[in-house]
Amino acid sequence: MQCCDIRRDATIHTPLIYRLKIMAPIGFRILPFPPQPAAKIIAALRKIATAHLSDNMHRLHAVGPDLWPCHRGGKLVGTALTVKVSPGDNLMVHKAIDIARPGDVIVVDAGGINTQAIIGEIMASLAERNGVAGLVIDGAIRDADALALSSFPVYASGVTHRGPYKNGPGEINVPVVIGDAVVNPGDIIIGDDDGLLVLPQSLAEETIALALVQAKQEAALLKAIRGKGKVDRSWVDITLRAKGCLIPPKLRRR
Repeated sequence: MQCCDIRRDATIHTPLIYRLKIMAPIGFRILPFPPQPAAKIIAALRKIATAHLSDNMHRLHAVGPDLWPCHRGGKLVGTALTVKVSPGDNLMVHKAIDIARPGDVIVVDAGGINTQAIIGEIMASLAERNGVAGLVIDGAIRDADALALSSFPVYASGVTHRGPYKNGPGEINVPVVIGDAVVNPGDIIIGDDDGLLVLPQSLAEETIALALVQAKQEAALLKAIRGKGKVDRSWVDITLRAKGCLIPPKLRRR
């Protein structure tokens, strides 16, 4: 059996999407967009604190403390449009802003290197105009004073006046690492003043339901505390005794 040469045999047709995937050079790829979550999921997440979501994901999907909010406040919820760039280069970030869908969060893995700013006021303003939900940069930003006055969500790991390069390489819609978390294209990004969380779409409904239960419980506890009602603290001693702690009998009880 003779091997066919696909470069010569015109009867062999490779689907276009497959050709695009295998022919795109690594380092300069723009891969297909994943579906966005239902609008009701996004709406529900806007009302839930990241702390309640994180607690019900066993604290395993937090981005970590290295990225902080650079804007004046406001909830971030949207679909991850991931961008992998060489540290200090923002060529593919420009392309991501141009092709992002309304409701996407542009999540940029710049290696956590803060020597060059990946975005500034102009790029943030353009992203906001295009309907982007926010920017998450594991790298530096500039124009910090302007971004601090804006309600458009921007999270970053540093600030510098030094501008970026525009040479590449870079890739869009590939898995990235942001802080302590792996972010896949299509994951839901949630952010508030406490930081950032990555929520896979497949876990969204279950996590929302659990977080709402916790929020209700904590609201009742705070009401009792502030109203000087009864607060059961027996769990503290129970936990300590289970770990072998000897509690003196004459300590003051509240």
